[in-house]
Amino acid sequence: MSFTAFDEAAMRRAIELAARGRGAVEPNPQVGAVVATAAEGGRIIGEGWHDRFGGPHAEVAALEAAGERARGATLYVTLEPCCHHGKTPPCTAAILAAGIARVVVAAGDPYPEVAGRGLEALRQAGIQVETGLLEQEAIRLTAPFRKLVTAGKPWVLAKWAMSLDGRIAAAAGQDRWISSPQSRALVHDLRSRIDAIAIGIGTALADDPLLTVRPEPGTSSGPREPLRIVFDSHARLPLSSRLVQTAGKTPVLVAVGPDAPADRTAALAAAGCEVWRGGEQDRTARTTTLIRELGARQLTNLLVEGGPTMLGTMFAAGEVDEVWAFIAPRILGGSGTGGDLPPLPDVPNLLVEDVSHPGGDIFLRGVVTSPACRG
Repeated sequence: MSFTAFDEAAMRRAIELAARGRGAVEPNPQVGAVVATAAEGGRIIGEGWHDRFGGPHAEVAALEAAGERARGATLYVTLEPCCHHGKTPPCTAAILAAGIARVVVAAGDPYPEVAGRGLEALRQAGIQVETGLLEQEAIRLTAPFRKLVTAGKPWVLAKWAMSLDGRIAAAAGQDRWISSPQSRALVHDLRSRIDAIAIGIGTALADDPLLTVRPEPGTSSGPREPLRIVFDSHARLPLSSRLVQTAGKTPVLVAVGPDAPADRTAALAAAGCEVWRGGEQDRTARTTTLIRELGARQLTNLLVEGGPTMLGTMFAAGEVDEVWAFIAPRILGGSGTGGDLPPLPDVPNLLVEDVSHPGGDIFLRGVVTSPACRG
């Protein structure tokens, strides 16, 4: 199936629009749509995107923007239109009512109630349907949604900052910030777009973090604060910690093991924390169980900000989907990493999607691939 240069430009615009919903539409997918006519070689007459969970879908917004001009036009949409009643009526019905003649879809929808049915409904109604334009870009855009639907687990982003000599943390008592203020601003903006943020008890004890969103100038504040999670096998999180002290305002979940003392878990619960007790002795297996629990709660994106032990457990469990790594141009010296914790295990390859230099750091962002993909 061949597409014109205008077809591709219109779909790229739809993908740009879809990204505007990031952080507000979850657990729904990010979707963008464009309505265009063939006049003058192609002209966009309506645009839309899914901007919030429960709000109008992208197709409906684009069709409303186009109005009567949509009759006989082409609709470009990044995800297969829905054909079922959810929080909103089916988009296929709106497309038919608008008199659209042609629909170009980037990628199919894996949601069981759609999964090809939306495309078939349009075809059965006599609409010309074409698929696969910028498919990989659209699939990447909706990767967290797709993982939640198909695997029942959130998309896991692992983030860390390190020095040139591989140190993840400075020595105790020193300035704990390795990365630049600009890099930290990117992280706070990321936090504002995810559902949960996790650290290990080592980081909680060493840094006493808040794990809240503190947007810097030029970044978005996002619609919500993430759930704060502490992996704490033996319930050692101090009641005096800032996490516990603010649990009444921003939720905290403490994930403990089967041997965590009952008096400690009771005290954390009384202080306002949710205590989740895993039954497995093995920390890696227990981590996977908790991630499945987060998926059952419809959490779409989980950010892991722990030290080497926490990150190592996540990689060992095979749960990391995306990496945000900040490499600071600093030499910390000494031996070991992060207080002589074991180094990160050998992990699958990273398909780098972005490289930039915030504040002089090197920022690498990419998706985790199979070790077989190594060059």
